[in-house]
Amino acid sequence: MNEFKPRTAIVTGSDSGIGRATAVALAEAGMDIGVTWHLDEAGAEDTAAEVRACGRRATVARLDATQLPDCGDVVDGLAEELGGLDVFVNNAGTGASEPFLDTSYETWRQVVATDLDGAFVCMQRAARRMVAAGTGGRIIAVTSVHEHQPRVGSSAYDAAKHGLGGLIKTMALELGEHRITANAVAPGEIATPMTGQTDEDPRTKDRPGIPLGRPGDAREVAAVIAFLASQEASYVTGASWSVDGGMLQMGPQAGSHITSGEWRKG
Repeated sequence: MNEFKPRTAIVTGSDSGIGRATAVALAEAGMDIGVTWHLDEAGAEDTAAEVRACGRRATVARLDATQLPDCGDVVDGLAEELGGLDVFVNNAGTGASEPFLDTSYETWRQVVATDLDGAFVCMQRAARRMVAAGTGGRIIAVTSVHEHQPRVGSSAYDAAKHGLGGLIKTMALELGEHRITANAVAPGEIATPMTGQTDEDPRTKDRPGIPLGRPGDAREVAAVIAFLASQEASYVTGASWSVDGGMLQMGPQAGSHITSGEWRKG
C-alpha cells in the first residue's frame, strides 16, 4: 500500500472557531494551510499567523459559499498557491433560528446555498484535483449533530446538514477507488462565535442535558478532524463522527424528562 503523506490542506471558514482550531491542528501535523474567510479578514490573518508559528506556510483568500459556482475558483486558486491539495475541510457554514412557518424563501436559500450548495461545489473542485494528482486524499465536512437529529427553529439548517451528510456518504462510495476518503464531523454545542461563546472556557459552563456536562472546545473537534486527515485514518470513510459530549444519546432520556411545552418555542 502506498503511504498517504498529507502536506497541504484547505480549511474553509478558518477565520475563527472550529475552522481556526482545525487549521492550527493540521499545521501542527505538518501541513501547509489555505485559510478562507467570508466577513472576518483580520481573523483569517490571525489564523495564518498561528499556522506560520508552527513553521508551515499559510495562504489566505476570501470565500463566499453563496457565490455559485465561483466559490470553487477560490479552492483552485489556493491549491495552486499551495502546490497541491491533500486534505480539504469544508467548515464554512451559517444558520438561522426561525420557525418553519416563518422562514422566508430568502432565508432558506441563504442557509442552503452556504451549507450545502457551496459545500458541493468546493468539495467537488477539491476531489477533482485529488483524483488528477493520483495520490489519494481526505475530504472532511463539518456538519452538526443536526445532521442526525432536528432542532425546533432550524428547518433550513437541519435540511442542509442532513443533505451534506448524505452527500459525504455518496462521495465515499464514488471516491474510494481513488484512495480518497470522505467523512463528516458532527459537532454538538461548541464554545465558538457561532454559539455566542467567543473565547469562553467551556469548562465553566453547566449543561445538565449533556452527559459530559459542558459544551465542547473547538480544539476537541479539530483533534478528530486531524485524525481523519491522517494516514492512520486510511480505512475510515463514509462515517459521521459526533463530537458532542454524548448529546445525541439523550433523545429518549431527554424526552422523558421534559416537563413543559417550552421546548416548542426553540
